[in-house]
Amino acid sequence: MSRLLADWRDRPTHYKVWGLAAPMILSNVSVPMVALVDSAVIGHLPHAHQLGAVAVGGSLYTLLVAVLGFLRMGSTGFAAQAAGRSDGAALRQVLVQGLLLALLFALLLGVLALPFSHLALGLMNPSAALEQSTRDFFQIRLLGLPAALATYALVGWFLGTQNARAPLMILLATNVLNIILNLWFVLGLDWGVMGSARASVIAEWSAALLGLAMTRPSLRAYPGKIAWALLAQWQSWRPLLSVNRDIFIRSLALQGVFFLITVQGARMGEATVAANALLLNGLLLTAYALDGLAHAVEALCGHAIGAGDRQALRRSLTVACGWSLLASVGFALLFLLGGHWFIQLQTDIPSVRETAFVYLPYLALLPLIAVWSYLLDGLFIGATRAREMRNGMLVSVAIALPFAWLASGLGNHGLWLAFLLFMALRGVTLGVMGWRLQRSDGWFA
Repeated sequence: MSRLLADWRDRPTHYKVWGLAAPMILSNVSVPMVALVDSAVIGHLPHAHQLGAVAVGGSLYTLLVAVLGFLRMGSTGFAAQAAGRSDGAALRQVLVQGLLLALLFALLLGVLALPFSHLALGLMNPSAALEQSTRDFFQIRLLGLPAALATYALVGWFLGTQNARAPLMILLATNVLNIILNLWFVLGLDWGVMGSARASVIAEWSAALLGLAMTRPSLRAYPGKIAWALLAQWQSWRPLLSVNRDIFIRSLALQGVFFLITVQGARMGEATVAANALLLNGLLLTAYALDGLAHAVEALCGHAIGAGDRQALRRSLTVACGWSLLASVGFALLFLLGGHWFIQLQTDIPSVRETAFVYLPYLALLPLIAVWSYLLDGLFIGATRAREMRNGMLVSVAIALPFAWLASGLGNHGLWLAFLLFMALRGVTLGVMGWRLQRSDGWFA
């Protein structure tokens, strides 16, 4: 206990954690703010199917993009460890490999996206108006896919170099642009659902171009040259692809859970799927804010592992853990006391509001349960321990799915109870694996 308190009282570690976490929290919170603005703007249009189209179409697009979250996570871990070794050549290799993978997967998903959307909508069995609006929204959003994936790789690479300012500038600038264009296109030009999709595409391409422009000054801090010949060799790709494969499986399972929530909600009616989308916006707001501290853990722990500094690893994790707990309590109180205002801000459709109010207690519980999985994800990403992340996620899904099936008779209450169990299991499984690695000094193996 005395060592734990000593780690918590280490003021330089607090400065390091918040030096990375504060700009990442600001930039991360701007991401769900875009979803909130989308919902608020579309939610004040006259028909529930318009809000449902943005919710369902956005979920389909997010599923495609989020399962490729390894483009950010893999880049962060390898870039952080390369920075810890002051290896400029390796940093350049990670950057180029991340961008090439983003382009490759954008082309692949571009081919699969439309058949995927047809299958998904068939499973949901939506109304004719909801289905057509969702198809239109989704097809336009696909134009921004290459840019979105490239931005993933760029943000992960910047974070690995402990440059939190660049992701802040990228995400804030582009998300503010998205908000402005959303208001203009939807309300000013009366483009409706299509205007919201067009605003998002323009913002995604702006993010990618700005990120590319900012790599040059960042590279000056780490002198070196990229070995282009190595990029043609399988051996140079193997570590990154191995980690990315496991993170991909983990992300696919995670997004599959969110997709099932959308599918099940859509079967319960337009008001339920729209209400769940508004509540999940609250989860996104919480997750992106707490991920700012998790991103600090990724960069600092990865750097400590690359430098072989066990004390820095322990102190970084202790400080980030303490602040994450405090932040999660704050979010729980926010949703408990101000949840009705949060829903009313997003929509004035009576049926959607009334449905969302019923399930607000679940949203208030989520930050306290989910915070541990966010924090531990950061540790495992920084250590490039993707296999453990994959296994923990698969175990969590395997346990939660049967419970969800048994609770299906409870309707949307059963859906939310199963989701809470799933988020708790994520933290428990990663905690057990982390404890085993700590006992065997496996973080530095």
